Amino acid sequence: MKEVLLLSAVCLFAYDTMAIAKEKSNNKQVGAKKAAPAASKRQRNKTKSLDEEIAVTAHRNEAGGGMMVRHSVPKTVSSVASDFIAMQSPTSTIESLIQTLPGVVSASEGPLTTSFSTLHIRGMAQAEIGVTLEGMPAANPFTYSTYTPSLVDSENIGQINVLQGSVDINSPTYNATGAEISTSIRRPSEKQRIYASASGGSYGTNKDFIRYDTGEIGHSGVHAFVSGSYSRSDMWRGVGDIRRWHVDAALTKNWSRGNESEVIFGFTQAAQAEWLYPSLANWKTYGINYGLNNQYYAGDTHYVGLNGKNTGAVYGALKNHFSFGHGLSLDAEAYSVEFHGPYYYGESVPVKNGYVGAEKYKYLDDYQNLPGYNPASSKLTAVEVSDWYTLSSGLTLVGHWKHKFNTLNFSYWYSYAQEAASQKFYPVNGAGNWNSSTPLTANGGILINEDNENAVQQLNSFAVDDKMSFLHDRLTIDGGIRMAMVNRQYTQDLTNVSASKSIHNVFVPSPQVLISYRFNPNHQIYVNGTTGYHLPAGLSSQLASYSYSTGKATSLPMSDYKPEYMITEEVGYRYSGLLMANLAGFHYNVTNHQISAESYEPGSTSTISQLINAGGLEAYGIQTEIATHPWHHVSFYASGQYMHTKNGNNIAYEGDYMATKGKQEVGAPKFSGSLGLTYNDGTWFGNFTLQYTGSQYSTLMNDQSIPSYFTANVAVGRTLPKIGRIAPKIRLNLVNMGDEHYLSSMYGYTTNATTQRGVVSGKAFSGSQPTYVIGSPFVVMGTLSADF
Repeated sequence: MKEVLLLSAVCLFAYDTMAIAKEKSNNKQVGAKKAAPAASKRQRNKTKSLDEEIAVTAHRNEAGGGMMVRHSVPKTVSSVASDFIAMQSPTSTIESLIQTLPGVVSASEGPLTTSFSTLHIRGMAQAEIGVTLEGMPAANPFTYSTYTPSLVDSENIGQINVLQGSVDINSPTYNATGAEISTSIRRPSEKQRIYASASGGSYGTNKDFIRYDTGEIGHSGVHAFVSGSYSRSDMWRGVGDIRRWHVDAALTKNWSRGNESEVIFGFTQAAQAEWLYPSLANWKTYGINYGLNNQYYAGDTHYVGLNGKNTGAVYGALKNHFSFGHGLSLDAEAYSVEFHGPYYYGESVPVKNGYVGAEKYKYLDDYQNLPGYNPASSKLTAVEVSDWYTLSSGLTLVGHWKHKFNTLNFSYWYSYAQEAASQKFYPVNGAGNWNSSTPLTANGGILINEDNENAVQQLNSFAVDDKMSFLHDRLTIDGGIRMAMVNRQYTQDLTNVSASKSIHNVFVPSPQVLISYRFNPNHQIYVNGTTGYHLPAGLSSQLASYSYSTGKATSLPMSDYKPEYMITEEVGYRYSGLLMANLAGFHYNVTNHQISAESYEPGSTSTISQLINAGGLEAYGIQTEIATHPWHHVSFYASGQYMHTKNGNNIAYEGDYMATKGKQEVGAPKFSGSLGLTYNDGTWFGNFTLQYTGSQYSTLMNDQSIPSYFTANVAVGRTLPKIGRIAPKIRLNLVNMGDEHYLSSMYGYTTNATTQRGVVSGKAFSGSQPTYVIGSPFVVMGTLSADF
């Protein structure tokens, strides 16, 4: 046995040594070719051959069919590359594309969606995860909701990186406690090219996509692309449909060696009916049939004509990289991102003895002549139109100075963000129709409104980071700190509300230390200690919202306004040779852990959000990822994570305390894992993935949970024979091929689902039911694409 192990080790070392030597040889030859003057035809052919060898070498940075990418940063990071993304369903979102990565709990809601995401990474909820696209913050700057379907078409995604336990020190995020998702787009092609695809499948789903790459425009050094897509699908549960129009574009300019600029632009307009999120009781009663109604009856707030989302996004960025020589360089990016609504929901508004803000009204104005009015009913069915927008603009500057063994980085980020939201209610007639010219008013013309908010935020963030390399770059020690200063103010313009303005100033320092040692280019160990922070989210953190039924606050601001703060330690090992592997152990502590409890307003499909400070949270775990390079065109991938979490405090609740100390974190399964198998011989290609997600608690008291589940996806396709210059492909995607009916995650948490007693007084606290996200059904999608 010892001889076998020794022989295996010798073969592995020999393979790695030959690969390193070959790579060095290729690099030397490439340098020689770059130094040569004009080449003959024979020389050009040699150069072409070398380019092909370089492409093969670069391809070794990916494994598992693009499900794993080689990294050397001394942090735990996982990625999916374009090879994998290109095989998936064309309506995939960023969240569904990364669901195979370790520590990620995510699932698709259907064949197409334009809603914001539900996601967990190492127990951190979506609002605690930073999301960037090409260096731009890509989440709502106040609520941290991410509308990833509005960001980029999957056909244009180059790579998605997930930092499971830390945040890039220069990242333009202020909500990322301990995880970050960064997405890059595919750059314009060197040659002129047109790519077009048409897809169709289950539930009337279709997507049409076209992209045009200009190649180099003249001899200007400018390359560009523009793409457009249209998608449509039926709501697979309930009734209604989904429509999405999207544009991506980019332009690059290479000024000189090491100096380049990019302009990036995106636009989305989308409309969809509302997903309804069931309680556990609703799920047991209705299952996958829980959704909106197609026929209206008096008082039906779940009618499809009263519920939907009309959302849009526009973003743009100007990126620059400047090289000044002597090891000095600068990255500068200016960006602006805008998201907007409106949303609309079915509501039941009191005809008499209701409230505008906190001011009571005797009757709605002209109530006897309102459409749908019934003297026998105390309620009037209405549609609530919630109009909103957010705008986030900023500038990031990152300077680098590399001198001998030392690399010094300075960064500055300025961000200005604003938000506005208001509501209007319109009466619904007996047929379920409504007119947007007649909003409901009371007390002589005051609009019925529960949320009339404005917010402004300014942020200045500075970071310094110093990296030192020793032993011919085998040992690196990296230390840095980021300091953020934030001013945030909210105003709530409602009648008879005393506390209508709130201003908070926050200063947060975030240090980090990273250490890496490479035995040789294929073996690396790393340890790190990092920190991250999350500013309190949404209006409910600073001001109250008020019910039109009672005039009382439906949510209260935080009594102790503090940012969530996380300290993480990791130790990891990477191997890149015959295969690629990463093994990491982690531990983290969180203070002022913030959880947003979401619940439906009685008699409505709109939700109420209450921010809860759950105190301390601790977790430790281990994760692994392994992938093989193609062997007879077959690649294998596997990932897994074990994690144990526990809350550190009993939370304050209605003048007492709830016994949450020692309970497990919501949305944090102990076990999760994935398997992947890819085949690609240049003509036929295919990919199979299997995901397992363990049971997840949905309340802080751990008195309700959802069971574990398996899902599997399959993709298979073929490159068809060329027709002139046209290179067609055909692909078939099967999503949730076992047709598993399951709850994938939580939409809204609560403190307790059953009656619990206070720690001090023994007072009984009645339970409130969490709501859940229903995972996608079995979906078949076929795609025909071609390069021109």
